[in-house]
Amino acid sequence: MRPWIVIGCALSLAAGAAAAQSLSDYPPKVRTICIDVAGRNLPARCQAQASRIDQREDICLCGVGAQMVTAPICPAGVKPPAESAAFEKARRAAINKGSLVGATYQGQPMCVAARNPMSE
Repeated sequence: MRPWIVIGCALSLAAGAAAAQSLSDYPPKVRTICIDVAGRNLPARCQAQASRIDQREDICLCGVGAQMVTAPICPAGVKPPAESAAFEKARRAAINKGSLVGATYQGQPMCVAARNPMSE
């Protein structure tokens, strides 16, 4: 029974390392979001540095029933698409291998706002 505990711990650590953002991505180009089966955006619990300068997320976790998805951060002057039932359905269909990078909705990128460390 002990080998299963060791394997479980190793898999947990590997999943956490995969969720961390790369040190070379500065400023970050993506954020982690949580999407449920209907395409709704659920809150992600992310641990990040308490810094206005370093906005990378160290590790993010999603609640039960939510999928962890990588979404691009909106470029300057671009706002994220407004939440609606049609957008949620399109967002769910656009997820490719856990990512929304490159996905569009009505000609606009499916992006998210940058993390605001002052509001957390």
